[in-house]
Amino acid sequence: MTQGSDTTSGAGLYDAGKSTQHLGYDKSSRIIAIANQKGGVGKTTTTINLATALAAVGRKVLVVDIDSQGNASTGFGIPPSDRRQTSYDLLAGDTTVTPMPTMVPGLFLIPATVDLAGAEIELISTSGRQEKLKRALGDIAGDFDLVLIDCPPALGMLTLNALVAADEVLVPLQCEFFALEGLSLLLSTIERVREAYNPDLKVSGIVLTMYDGRNRLSREVVADVRKVMGEKVYRTMIPRNVRVSEAPSYGKPVMLHAFQSAGAQAYVHLAGEMLRREAAAARPAPMQGAA
Repeated sequence: MTQGSDTTSGAGLYDAGKSTQHLGYDKSSRIIAIANQKGGVGKTTTTINLATALAAVGRKVLVVDIDSQGNASTGFGIPPSDRRQTSYDLLAGDTTVTPMPTMVPGLFLIPATVDLAGAEIELISTSGRQEKLKRALGDIAGDFDLVLIDCPPALGMLTLNALVAADEVLVPLQCEFFALEGLSLLLSTIERVREAYNPDLKVSGIVLTMYDGRNRLSREVVADVRKVMGEKVYRTMIPRNVRVSEAPSYGKPVMLHAFQSAGAQAYVHLAGEMLRREAAAARPAPMQGAA
C-alpha cells in the first residue's frame, strides 16, 4: 500500500456490512433504475458504489450499463476490448448474453460500448420498442437479488426502456440550484411511464450527491428537497470527495480504492439505509385492534 493512502483491502468492505446482514429482507429480485436526465449528478458513481456496498453484505447484484459512454463498465475496470456481450446485444434480442463477473464478489455486469449510441435510433422503428429491456431481463433478473440499471443522462428511448423494466427508480440529485427543476421533469416522465406502461413503478428514493456542508447553497438545496419530497429523500448524503472522483481512473469502486474515505463510507451507509427501508417495507402491518 502506498504510504499515506486510505486504501484498505477488500476485507474491510465486507466486514463493514455485517450489521445489515440479518435484517430479514425479502430475497425476491428488485430491479432499480438509477436515473436523472441531468448529467454529472452522480448516477454512475452511485450505481457502481451502491452495487459494491450491497454485494459486500451478501446480496447478489447485477449492474446493467445502458449508457453508451460505458462509464459504469470502465468504473469496474472492464476495458472496451473485454466487453464481448453488451447491453446493446441484450436490447437486440440476443438471448445468449451472460452477465460477466467483476472484481467484487457477488457483483456482475452487463457492460456497454459505443454501439449503444445507435440503439436509440434503431429502437424507434421496432415493435414493442419500450419493452425490449424488460423482456431481455426476464430471463436474467431472477438469478439476482438486485438489478441496478445505470441510465444515460437523457429521457430518451434507453431510459424509457429502463423505466418500463424497473420496479422502482432511485434518483441521484446533485445539491445545486436547479436540482428541483430537473427533478420535476423526471417525476413527470415517471408518472407518464406509470400511466402508459408500468403501473407498479415507484420512486423508491432520492439520494443527495456532491454535498458540501460548508456551502450555504448546498444546505438550502437539501432543506428544499426534503421539504418537497419528505421521506423519499435518504438521510445519507454523498459528500464531494476527491477519492470518489479519482476512483474510476483506477478502475475500482471507491470502497476498494479508498475504503476509509468519507465518500466510501457514505455509500456504505446508503446501502445500509436502503436495506433497513427494505426490511421495514417487508414487515407485516400490525393487525387492526391488536394491543
